Amino acid sequence: MKAQCLPYTQIPHTTRLFTDFLSYSVGVRPFYPHSPYFREWSQAQASSLQYNPSRRERVSAILERQNASWGAGSQTLTNINRLRQGAAAVVTGQQVGLFGGPMFSIYKALTAVKLAEEATAAGIDAVPVFWLATSDHDLAEVNHVSLPGSDGHLVTLTTSSHSVAGAPVSDVRFGEEILPVVDEAASLLGDSEAAQFLREAYRAGESMGTAFARLFTRLFSSWGVILLDASDAELHRVAEPIYRAAVERSDDLVAALLNRGQALEKAGYHQQVKVTESTVLLFALRDGARTAIQRRNNGSEQAAEFAIGGEAGLEKLSSAELLDRIASAPERFSPNVLLRPVVQDYLLPTIAYAGGAAEAAYFAQVGAVYEVLLGRVTPIVPRFSATLVEPKVQRWLRQYRISVPDTLQEPEALRRTLAALTLPEGLQKAFDTAQQSVEESFARLRGALEKLDPTLVGASETAVSKMNYQLDRLRQLATAAELRRSEVVGRHAEGLTQALYPSGALQERGVAGIYFVARHGTELLRSIHDVIRTDCHDHQILEL
Repeated sequence: MKAQCLPYTQIPHTTRLFTDFLSYSVGVRPFYPHSPYFREWSQAQASSLQYNPSRRERVSAILERQNASWGAGSQTLTNINRLRQGAAAVVTGQQVGLFGGPMFSIYKALTAVKLAEEATAAGIDAVPVFWLATSDHDLAEVNHVSLPGSDGHLVTLTTSSHSVAGAPVSDVRFGEEILPVVDEAASLLGDSEAAQFLREAYRAGESMGTAFARLFTRLFSSWGVILLDASDAELHRVAEPIYRAAVERSDDLVAALLNRGQALEKAGYHQQVKVTESTVLLFALRDGARTAIQRRNNGSEQAAEFAIGGEAGLEKLSSAELLDRIASAPERFSPNVLLRPVVQDYLLPTIAYAGGAAEAAYFAQVGAVYEVLLGRVTPIVPRFSATLVEPKVQRWLRQYRISVPDTLQEPEALRRTLAALTLPEGLQKAFDTAQQSVEESFARLRGALEKLDPTLVGASETAVSKMNYQLDRLRQLATAAELRRSEVVGRHAEGLTQALYPSGALQERGVAGIYFVARHGTELLRSIHDVIRTDCHDHQILEL
């Protein structure tokens, strides 16, 4: 496997907040107490970590039960025992996308593995944990996945499985309707071990979360990745003190988040989550749906009033009433995106979280919540990021003498680029010669004009600009003619877009990871693991 680095500054749509975090520039440091370089602070982080022994035992027992139910191997059970005995955790996580979701979910798991290995080698016993975001309620984000068809075009597979609108995805259980979707996926993947993994995991009776867990259990058994299903009722009971604190300290949390948001915007950065005076960092289950809780100003100096639901059927509660509900049934509550990392690091002895650009942006705000509720901030480390270039795609790149960064553009723009590169050699040379001739001729003329009358130099430069514009315009017309003449160029441009930049996003976000496992075997995971360098935060181009 050949690897090349592509800095994020060359990738479209990368935010300045993320690139500044990667370089750890001075302006971003107030929002990230730790640099993105794990080795710089891992020892200090592990030394300062405090974790209640009884909580460690409770959580370890829950993880043992969960992972055993998904068929975990001996390495995972060994890692859970290491956690029980005092190991730290390197954590990552993701929504439980259909069939394992896009490729970056696999990269996340491998990053956690690599960081845990590095910590352990440095004398910090650490295990990798993958947090399954099963409390999330955005079913439309996880009920589909895209796989390349035989012609290279992406085929989107969607399950019709559902629960009540707004329900946590852990409540979405598959019936017989999942079977034809699995069959279609298997036909696209071909006769492979990966296709068999899907058939074993995605069955009637499984939920979005448990099926994802069964699949990842098989993919990462040799590394002993510990999976955590956040919807587990016992985990909610362990996390109940954080849920209570989110209500009891809601004034402090809102004030801290509003201050953090203002500081981010003043520094020229964006806020990932909009926070208002009514924000509460919890959801409540109501009629099966995950429903926002809001603070309400009752116009008096009395304790804050809270509300669950919208104006239709709004339920008002005092702080004491809401706290009683949390105490009696914590499983009916779940954290929002700004509280979730804090819950995670209350449940686990986390020394680092591995996440992508969006998660890094969340952490710029979440730090304020950490400080109020835990008195410390868990560091975030950029996850591994890559584009896999298969042999056929490599041939196209060589044919047109372009590289992967050249393909990161709109499909029509890429078509024009390829067409321009395939113009008849004589025509391309004639255009280049004409442009060179214009530049050389006017360079000589400019010198003579400057001696005669310096005010004429500006006019000559304007003339050169107009002539170059006309030459470029003519070249574009010739390129358009080449596109109309050659269907092959259009097919190749479409193929490159589908393979490397589908729907205007990096491959890792648009193509299912299970596709690459099916094509190249589980050995691919080992090869990717071996090329990960935790101190390299560039995007990687991996030639297979």
